[in-house]
Amino acid sequence: MSGDHSFDVERASELLSVLSNPKRLEIFELTGQREWDVNSLARKLNMSQSSLSQHLKKMRDLKVVSARREAQTVYYSSQNESVATILASLTQIFASRKTVGPAT
Repeated sequence: MSGDHSFDVERASELLSVLSNPKRLEIFELTGQREWDVNSLARKLNMSQSSLSQHLKKMRDLKVVSARREAQTVYYSSQNESVATILASLTQIFASRKTVGPAT
């Protein structure tokens, strides 16, 4: 396989790996709509704060969500256009279909 790529395949692979988790997809969708504090986001996703924090760390490490601290509260949002484009594509592909399969 050639090393000549039109994009950074390592970074793309990391992003797709992070997006491959259903809970992280939900987090991306919600944080792309508005800013969330950790407690509210954990309740919305029916997750423990500890589990959510682990997901958010992976997402922060890849710089696809941002955090803002206000006193004791941390707020998360995602204004990442690459992720928004991928989510829009996934919505277009899967919103009208309940099962994954070849396009007909």
